Amino acid sequence: MLRPLPGKHGLAFEGIAAFISSLVLLLVIQRWLHHEMQAFFFLLTGRPGWALALFSILLFPGVLLHETSHALVAWLLRVPVQGVSLLPRLLPDGQLELGYVRTTPTDFLRDALIGAAPFLAGTLLVAHLGLNVLGFKTLIPLFLRAEWQALPQQALALTQQPDFWLWFYLTFAISSTMIPSAADRRAWWAVGTVLGIVVLVAILAGAEQWLALTLWPLLNRGLLTLGLVLGIALAVHLVLVLPLWGLNRVIARARHALRV
Repeated sequence: MLRPLPGKHGLAFEGIAAFISSLVLLLVIQRWLHHEMQAFFFLLTGRPGWALALFSILLFPGVLLHETSHALVAWLLRVPVQGVSLLPRLLPDGQLELGYVRTTPTDFLRDALIGAAPFLAGTLLVAHLGLNVLGFKTLIPLFLRAEWQALPQQALALTQQPDFWLWFYLTFAISSTMIPSAADRRAWWAVGTVLGIVVLVAILAGAEQWLALTLWPLLNRGLLTLGLVLGIALAVHLVLVLPLWGLNRVIARARHALRV
């Protein structure tokens, strides 16, 4: 067990809290938004196939980055790529696969790196687009100081930037497709198990103070940064999901009234 650190109040967990809360909220809102997008396209076309096709086209920039990241890291690690597709297809379980990269099975470390590539590339691009291009970094101090009245005015001012909505769309498409799939995560358990064993051995060897003073602050800051990036993605999704949800309700009621 970790002993209390001299002059400290123990370990800081705000990074883990920020990362987990942002990730869970993003997954929930993202699933909701994807459902509303598909429902919107179905209400417009009346055909499930067309709705899925339009949904896939809208997310294509993110899919392209996702699969390209897989292929590029596989090439860098000298893992043969057996097949690549950027075309959507329905899987037997009813889920929609927007694209894939098939690689030759290799060791768990390279498999894990290939699987993590889209998430790493996506977070870097979302951080750059959100903070530097869209200017969301001006909103963060207002949010942290709970200046809720100033937030809408500053957010509206950001939309007046040249090409704001183009960059907003790219940020949405990338952040909406960067989360690793189950296939991408298949080797992560092995890596996590190995890392867990290494940490346990280090603790048993008496290195817990070194771990707490050296590695834990780095991990905490890294997770805090990831939590911020996921928070940007969450904000983008929230901006879209509520109006789209309302629009779908209006269209559905209007079509029902016309039928009656």
